[in-house]
Amino acid sequence: MKKAYIYFENGFLLEAQSFGADGTEIGEVVFNTSMSGYQEIITDPSYAGQFVTFTMPEIGIVGTNSKDNERELPHCKGIFVRQYQNFPSNFRAQENLSNFLKQHKIMGICNLDTRGITSMIRDEGSMMAIVSTEISDPKSLQAKLQESLRIEEINYIQQVSIQKEQIHTKGTFCFSQMDFQTPCTNKTVVAIDFGAKDNILNELAQAGLNVIVKPHSFDAQEIITLFQDQKIHGVFLSNGPGDPMILKNEVKEIQKLIQAKIPIFGICLGHQLLSIAHGFPTQKLKFGHHGGNHPVKNLINGKVEITAQNHNYSVTEEILQVAEVTHRNLFDGTIEGVRYKDSPIFSVQYHPEASPGPKDSTELFQRFAQML
Repeated sequence: MKKAYIYFENGFLLEAQSFGADGTEIGEVVFNTSMSGYQEIITDPSYAGQFVTFTMPEIGIVGTNSKDNERELPHCKGIFVRQYQNFPSNFRAQENLSNFLKQHKIMGICNLDTRGITSMIRDEGSMMAIVSTEISDPKSLQAKLQESLRIEEINYIQQVSIQKEQIHTKGTFCFSQMDFQTPCTNKTVVAIDFGAKDNILNELAQAGLNVIVKPHSFDAQEIITLFQDQKIHGVFLSNGPGDPMILKNEVKEIQKLIQAKIPIFGICLGHQLLSIAHGFPTQKLKFGHHGGNHPVKNLINGKVEITAQNHNYSVTEEILQVAEVTHRNLFDGTIEGVRYKDSPIFSVQYHPEASPGPKDSTELFQRFAQML
């Protein structure tokens, strides 16, 4: 393994070892508390521009395979782990994690005190860092980091979104149908891809919906015309990376969909963009929510759901002017779900498709289908 150097914007320097791609990368450091599912996390487009610190100390033992990716290409900057296991011991493994990271030019840094990094982020907040297998001089690392753009200044949506319209055909369909490729309903939704996880699209299909996926640069008027002609019946707004406040064009198009009274369901970034489109800005959390063990109370039925989460931004209490809060985080009380008062629109901040419960939250996709 090569030596690797991590310089944080607070001046903290670490020397470690690299088991992933070589080079120099700059990004925001966050921590994830999930006990499993590292391949899903690495390939989640919402981590674009970030280094993920795993609090699980042993990473790599299950290897990687072609079926556990959330997108074909990962977009995170790299991962920080306490101890890397290079020899996978799992019947589904097709290659080790090191080869996977090198193939996709993702950095992997090990032999780190990840407990210490997590404590630092928890106390000081998410922060930018530069990681290099090429530069060891602290002053050179500092200078390169200071001259680089911060994550909130970069539109990563343009990098992770599809470029052309697609039809999503994966997912489990209704077993009552003789033809398993036929969904249980004739309702069609347009899913706007801001960096959608594949399993979200799978869950929409499993709920019995035909799914048309459009890129982030969608034309709202085209969708409104399809809705008025009853060729589509609703819109889904996906998860995605970065600061939602810089997505000015996307917000303008969403506002047109809202004015047209089209039924809309949003998850994560989609949830945040709906708030902004209604005139209420989001706020950045100190260190975000990243993990598979976040308790959320459903205020409609009183149940507590164990949820998977991955976001650095949150909808504020101002949203109560136009929406009813349906879900709250039991860790910090932040808003996790809303239902708008005068529109057929609802959204959640967490990831109901990630199944940490394992099925605590999947009813949201059925709810969307029933609303249509």
